[in-house]
Amino acid sequence: MTLRDWTLPLVVLAAAAILAPLPVVAGSYWMALLVNILMYATLATAWALFSGPTHYVSLATAAFFGLGAYTMAFLGEKLPLALVYPVAALIGAVVATVVGLSTLRLSGVYFVIFTFGLAELVRQLVTWGEAKFGGTVGRFVFIDVTQQGIYWMLLGLLVVILLTGFAIQRSRLGWALRAIGEDETVARHAGIDTTVSKVAVFVVSATCMTVVGAIMAPRWTYIDPSIAFNPIISFQVLIMALLGGAARLYGPILGVVPLAILFEILQANFPNAFSVLLGLSFLVIVYFVPNGIVGLIDQGRGAIARVARRRPHPAE
Repeated sequence: MTLRDWTLPLVVLAAAAILAPLPVVAGSYWMALLVNILMYATLATAWALFSGPTHYVSLATAAFFGLGAYTMAFLGEKLPLALVYPVAALIGAVVATVVGLSTLRLSGVYFVIFTFGLAELVRQLVTWGEAKFGGTVGRFVFIDVTQQGIYWMLLGLLVVILLTGFAIQRSRLGWALRAIGEDETVARHAGIDTTVSKVAVFVVSATCMTVVGAIMAPRWTYIDPSIAFNPIISFQVLIMALLGGAARLYGPILGVVPLAILFEILQANFPNAFSVLLGLSFLVIVYFVPNGIVGLIDQGRGAIARVARRRPHPAE
């Protein structure tokens, strides 16, 4: 591999080194906004890890995020924090494996509907379980983790996801996923085990989402299923990833930053109309920016290259 092949990992590590000291100088409001941006950046990048190359649109983000949050709520005061995160990751991986093996034979709108239903199913099961065995729905989260600590953990996880995606893209698994995204039937006839390939990356993606939920849980003093498994999370992640462009590993981050700030403003000023505005933003992005910001960048590069080729060269 040449130095150019290592551009993305080097840029990721350099950006992380620049962003790491921000909590030292940021005030409380900016700290909260930075944590929010990093949460969605991590979720959207994890989403694109699977959905980007395969073109499978998943709305299960809230299901795995909520599982991680509830794992922290249940075990955060019983186990050392260093153990809770691996336990949350293990739970997410097991659930994702079961879900993947049973549903990734579906495709298109059927897969979208199932993943949306999965989030609602998990929410209802958690609600029923708490009411049945706990006597109440919801629980307090008294875990001593600062906003700065959450920020650094999210930043570290984002770096891990980006580097993992870089490694997958350059592996046989990455080649298989791209083939599946182009034409799954042809990929199957070419000898690719499409089910194993899809399940493997789906598990990695879902596990990362679960860990994000576990990291974010201490930010709330109280959580219940309507908070942890809020379907708005799934739709926001989808919209952010589409705006940035899921075709590139870094694409979702380009969509997260402007939309996280926009959604913060909309929620503060138009709380009752937020769902409607969220839907409108989705329609605008799909209609006007179908390939995302990454697609616009690629179009710009292509236009510049065409102009350069047409430019007459000076006679030697």
